Amino acid sequence: MTLAVQVPDELSARVPAEQRGPGLDRDAVRLLVSRGTSVSHHAFVELPGQLRAGDLLVVNTSSTLAAAVDGRVGYARVVVHFSTLGDDGRWAVELRDPDGRGTTRVRAGGVAGTRVRLPGGAGLVLEEPLAVGGPRLWWARVDGQVPALLREYGRPIRYAYTERDQPLSVYQTVFALPSRDGAGSAEMPSASRPFTARLVAELVSRGVQFAPVRLHTGVASAEAHEPPYPERFAVPEASARLINAVRAGGGRVVAVGTTAVRAVESAAGPDGVVRAAGGWTDLVVTPARGVRVVDGLLTGLHEPEASHLLMLEAVAGRAAIDRGYGEALRERYLWHEFGDVHLLLPDGSGTEPHTEHCSRN
Repeated sequence: MTLAVQVPDELSARVPAEQRGPGLDRDAVRLLVSRGTSVSHHAFVELPGQLRAGDLLVVNTSSTLAAAVDGRVGYARVVVHFSTLGDDGRWAVELRDPDGRGTTRVRAGGVAGTRVRLPGGAGLVLEEPLAVGGPRLWWARVDGQVPALLREYGRPIRYAYTERDQPLSVYQTVFALPSRDGAGSAEMPSASRPFTARLVAELVSRGVQFAPVRLHTGVASAEAHEPPYPERFAVPEASARLINAVRAGGGRVVAVGTTAVRAVESAAGPDGVVRAAGGWTDLVVTPARGVRVVDGLLTGLHEPEASHLLMLEAVAGRAAIDRGYGEALRERYLWHEFGDVHLLLPDGSGTEPHTEHCSRN
């Protein structure tokens, strides 16, 4: 799916919401709500009024890694993006060239046996491509402890539309939990970034429940918009039981982010029952495959060529996506991980939303 729209550069969110003015928190973003093809405009803090008691939010607890590390191939400077920890201890990595502006650009290909010198005396060797015919990501054998390397020398992966480097804390969500093995997400599960502890408490007080899952996101294909590679996930038994109970009771299952969709749909059988599961998932949710569990989705605004749009279409339908993105452009919503968010719900999904504070800001 490709949207017939163009997103102007000025609609890229260049800094986090809390840095755009005094007294702001990370929840100071806008919320576009699509119920089928009906669209309304809100502040994100009005999210509780868009949900109802008995609804369930599925949230990703993966923490974000400081996954970008400077290195050298011979005399050439490179930036290594650490993507995914493999079962055999190797890491999937992407080598990129520094662009002189604090971000990176695509580096031409890779060759097995390439050695990269890393800070602190560490190093890595490229061994084989992650996917046949896909030279962007490579499995690499790392000489050194990667979690310690990232803590000491890493920084969050940053793309050119952002204004400056940010501390790792800016890229952690309120739901993030560290993994014992040092794995995590190479890029922030950004749909849950606007949540604050205060907003979570308000949602709970209104009868909205939360089901934690985990999916460690790999390094995105910022230029080519490739489909997602296999990623590590886990759906705990308690979350599986809660999701099934909510569905049986007539509540709605709303995934917070495309990563949560991928995790929970990977644990769902053809009968729509979610069972505890974990390991690797290569599931790509498309309109042809459809969704078995998820009724709604809270997500950011994606590039018009992004592969994630197929997942959005699977959840809400093409007409809803076309209408929502047209409205987002008209109302000048902000894109990317520090930008505004989009709540996709079924058409005629129960009670009418609370609109006493609705704004078109």
